[in-house]
Amino acid sequence: MVTADWPGVDPEWSREIDVASTSAADEPGTVRRWHLLDNGAQLDRRGLTPAGTLLCVHGNPTWSYLWRSLLAAGSDPAHPWRVVAVDQLDMGFSERTGTFRRLEDRINDLGDLTAALGLDGPVVTVGHDWGGVISLGWAEAHPQQLAGVVLTNTAVHQPAGTPIPPALRLALHPAVHRWGTTTSDAFLRVTHALAHPPLAADVRRAFMAPYRGAGRRAGVGHFVADIPADASHPSFPALTRVAEGLRGLRTPALMLWGPRDPIFSDRYLKDLIGRLPDAKVHRFEGAGHLVAEDRDIAAPVFEWLAECVRANGDGLQRTAAPAVRSAGGPAAHPPLDYGSGPLEPGTGIPPLWAPLTELAAGPAAGDTAVAEMGTDGSVARSLSWRELEQNIAALAAGLQEAGVGNGSRVSLMVPPGVDLTVVLYACLRLGAVVVVADAGLGTRGLSRAVQGATPDFLIGIGRALAAAAVLGWSGRRISVRDLPAARRRLLAVETSLAALARRGAGLSPELPCPGPAPVPDPDAPAAVLFTSGSTGPAKGVLYTHRQLAAMRDTVAETLGIAPGARLVAGFAPFALLGPALGAVSVTPAMDVTVPRTLSASALADAAAAIDATVIFASPAALRNVLATRAGLSRAGYDALGRVELLLSAGAPVPEALLAEVQRLLPRASLHTPYGMTEALPVTDISLEQIRAAGADAAAGTVAGAGNGVCVGRPVHGARAAIIPLAADGTAPGNEPVTEAGVTGEILVSAPHVKDTYDRLWLTQRESVRTAGWHRTGDVGHLDAAGRLWVEGRLVHVVTAPGAVVTPVGAEQAIERLDDVGMAAVVGVGPSGTQAVVAVVETVPPVRRAGPAEPQLAGRVRDAARAAGVSVSAVLAVPSQPTDIRHNAKIDRSRLSRWATAVLAGGRPGTP
Repeated sequence: MVTADWPGVDPEWSREIDVASTSAADEPGTVRRWHLLDNGAQLDRRGLTPAGTLLCVHGNPTWSYLWRSLLAAGSDPAHPWRVVAVDQLDMGFSERTGTFRRLEDRINDLGDLTAALGLDGPVVTVGHDWGGVISLGWAEAHPQQLAGVVLTNTAVHQPAGTPIPPALRLALHPAVHRWGTTTSDAFLRVTHALAHPPLAADVRRAFMAPYRGAGRRAGVGHFVADIPADASHPSFPALTRVAEGLRGLRTPALMLWGPRDPIFSDRYLKDLIGRLPDAKVHRFEGAGHLVAEDRDIAAPVFEWLAECVRANGDGLQRTAAPAVRSAGGPAAHPPLDYGSGPLEPGTGIPPLWAPLTELAAGPAAGDTAVAEMGTDGSVARSLSWRELEQNIAALAAGLQEAGVGNGSRVSLMVPPGVDLTVVLYACLRLGAVVVVADAGLGTRGLSRAVQGATPDFLIGIGRALAAAAVLGWSGRRISVRDLPAARRRLLAVETSLAALARRGAGLSPELPCPGPAPVPDPDAPAAVLFTSGSTGPAKGVLYTHRQLAAMRDTVAETLGIAPGARLVAGFAPFALLGPALGAVSVTPAMDVTVPRTLSASALADAAAAIDATVIFASPAALRNVLATRAGLSRAGYDALGRVELLLSAGAPVPEALLAEVQRLLPRASLHTPYGMTEALPVTDISLEQIRAAGADAAAGTVAGAGNGVCVGRPVHGARAAIIPLAADGTAPGNEPVTEAGVTGEILVSAPHVKDTYDRLWLTQRESVRTAGWHRTGDVGHLDAAGRLWVEGRLVHVVTAPGAVVTPVGAEQAIERLDDVGMAAVVGVGPSGTQAVVAVVETVPPVRRAGPAEPQLAGRVRDAARAAGVSVSAVLAVPSQPTDIRHNAKIDRSRLSRWATAVLAGGRPGTP
């Protein structure tokens, strides 16, 4: 052993120990020599008392080197922990025993080792791959020493009727197994190639070091051969015992996962979560099987350990009681009085569907509740309130018989309209968790979202089911309409919503219309919605029933939308919220996931169909409405002229755009609520208030007015505050301020803020690190009138020499130029010395992207200078890269990379 050839390893950690074996694989009295990486002696020499011991167990074909980052972190005097990283027998630099050691033997081996080491506890096990199973077997056998478990990409159960992963099937094939795992080093090289990014050459050599020569690789082959592919395998009983034992484990657990893993996919993570439901879980998007190499796992492990210690007072308990959620849930808000109506148990909150139920029982029962438009301008389909209630009840009964129940995850891949409304409310009534990931995420983003959510059921239209079949999305598949038998078999579809509704109606021939129905726990999960992915992979955002109801009531209170309102929903969230508000809702003829497909005539037809009083449409949709208004008929103008309220959100809405819309909707009050997937809405502002704010900024009469988009004052029940920016462009503080003119990260607090990020423990932890607040990742400031001004995203702040530049103020100034459409201000170069670069979309579009012509560049610099920003370079593009969902959020990070390449002399290409 040459420890100098192991990058990241302190030679002092490497040691060997002789251990008496009690394994059935060995003769009585056998002693085996183990190799460890152990920082215990180092801590003793430094006079440091560890808080406990991390017992780290590698899988196949790695060794204790995998855990070097934990050893380094555990040696830090700020948080000393003894870290014992083992080389399992026949692996790493431990003894080659010449025996075939099965799972049961390896669990016993680990127990022999810890007895020889005298590990008394508290012990936290850490496992990867098959080392995860072995570490859990040890944990279950040593409850008095156990204080916690950490798992990375492992599995304890193979679902019945499903084959093991293809890579393992290949490795087990008789024609491949011995050559692939032992005779050659192919299995090691394939495993190392799973790292994202690729392993550095010296790290790859270190991982190969213990396995040079076929005689050193017998354990690799034995490990593969010991995979219980089915119930007949000798190690299947041991694996089953470990898997079932997890259900009784009462100790803190952390799971750190790389979803880009061809071996242990998200379905294995889902199984583990089912067995350890209180575990903290974080999926590192983009990381794979070797997650400990792909990402820094030491920081989250030690942050979690610190949380566990704090939760237990002065030390880490060896036996933790099961987590109990308080009746009030996680929200730090007092109970609110939501008025009368059917109440969720133990609360004053009517369930989300209460207005729908009341209308179905009242005098308006026969009136239209929900409708969808056809491409010919007529109503293609509609349901009355009574019919909607009956359809929901029938489908809920059918879904329940099919296995959908409390806590089931149901992915809904159905366009907004009648079908989506019915299935959404049916699922919510059953206590199922609806997963809503739309095509606006793009194919890749949508696939990531669905795979990460691991739904139990996937309900979709034909295109969605075809994608599920091709991309291997999890979940039992249900079509919207009845399908021909051949197509049903091809797509592995079990049934249809239509069939389930028929079955449900037969189960309940006398459907209540409406009657009292059991409602879910208000603090139970209700929905997983996804962010747009405009600043990174889309994040799943989990809402409880309480928070969805609070969202409904906030919208109603802030915007005055009461039962009887008539809503044209050109934006998916409001297509679903309409029935909860008691509002008649119609979906116009458009692709709701591509807002710019909404035409003026389609909007007018929808408005005329229900004599609409409210319209909700994104800025991109409004732009296309204005661009196509020449095709409007007199009846269309009249229908739009009767609208009383327009809501537009999803991206900043320029005042000039609203002014044009006002001419099309002369009676409407135009509002642009500000919010995010995690909290919608947060603030609200009308066109008149936008103009007043602009006048205040121009006159300088209100402190803090100007530099950004004014999004108004917090809505009913919400608060906003700021964490000031530091000189490096971050917001490291934890003390919220509300003083006028202080720029920093925007914080919000409201009853309708999300419950948590789904399986993103680190992201959630960061978002709530300021107690009682959600950190939005947006930057802005408050003015003296209590209005919020948004200046951009925290990740897009430019750190120029001697200045921190937020982009939106300068972008607004540049966009006022006649020959500029959308503008983006980005930073190029190292943090602290970045050059400020303006990238402009020209009108008309330039033929090729690249440096702007001198006259345009001069005007752009002058406009930015008037906003207080000095621009170093100006680049022009035919069109800005925007997100798919809103067609409006510019990908500034992508533009920054492109601008860096262009200014370094590279070919411009397309950003």
